[in-house]
Amino acid sequence: QVQLVESGGGLVQAGGSLRLSCAASGSIYSIETMGWYRQTPGKQRELVATISSGSSTNYADSVKGRFTISRGNAKNTVYLQMNSLKPEDTAVYYCNGRLLAATGWGSYWGQGTQVTVSS
Repeated sequence: QVQLVESGGGLVQAGGSLRLSCAASGSIYSIETMGWYRQTPGKQRELVATISSGSSTNYADSVKGRFTISRGNAKNTVYLQMNSLKPEDTAVYYCNGRLLAATGWGSYWGQGTQVTVSS
């Protein structure tokens, strides 16, 4: 059984920083891509940033230059360093992993972590 567990959310003032962490565990044979998405009430979940097994990164235009995605030495971990936070970054942030598990390739989600940026 695969689990993705996020941590690091919280309340921060505008202009501040937060670092999110996500660790994937379970019977994982290979990880293709890990990423972060976010969602606010009444809106669809949107991509924030992804990183491939080859360390290629992709960012939403709204976070370019402010957020940095990276993978840990243990390739099943991913981080999101968020700087210069804005109130519009307030959302529940979800970790995602496209990976090969015992049941085959699949897309897995964490439970989400709340990020609140006050003005």
